[in-house]
Amino acid sequence: MNRLVCALLLLLGACQRPAETPPLAGARIGGPFALTDQDGRPVTDRSFAGRWRIVYFGYTFCPDACPTEMGAIGAGLKQVEASDPAVGAKVVPIFVTVDPARDTPAVLKQFVRAFHPRAVGLTGSPAAIDAVAREYGVAHSLGPTAPGGGYLVDHSRAAYLMDPDGKPIALAGADGGPAEVARTIERWVK
Repeated sequence: MNRLVCALLLLLGACQRPAETPPLAGARIGGPFALTDQDGRPVTDRSFAGRWRIVYFGYTFCPDACPTEMGAIGAGLKQVEASDPAVGAKVVPIFVTVDPARDTPAVLKQFVRAFHPRAVGLTGSPAAIDAVAREYGVAHSLGPTAPGGGYLVDHSRAAYLMDPDGKPIALAGADGGPAEVARTIERWVK
């Protein structure tokens, strides 16, 4: 009987799937930064150590993509919080502006709170924003100035799921809507 149990245990062990490698494992995405949050406090990458994070770059005056994708991040995280509060509590959504001239802490505070109560908005000097954007592989540039002084900011769009050590795990799927964000969180956050 013991041999049968041992044989079954060995067989079950052989059938287990090996751990899946995250799609962004080893990618050179992320790095140190020093910025200012929506409350005017200094924040560094170390401020988020030990926390899973979804990092998205955009700007608050964006007419469509940024609010839509931040909405998907916030709603997707809320779905996870409803189904698995322990997992949802581990994730902090982070919005980094690529338009620091207009995105002051006060502007960011209103913007991020519209999407999730724990969302963090980050801004800084143009040089600091350029540096963190480079670390995350995010391209951005000012568009032409329109009559009246307004302008758009061209930027690459990606929402990165980063692990508690600040390493990239996967794209969070914000362009796929809340359900895709929730699936990504549920798949990778442990």
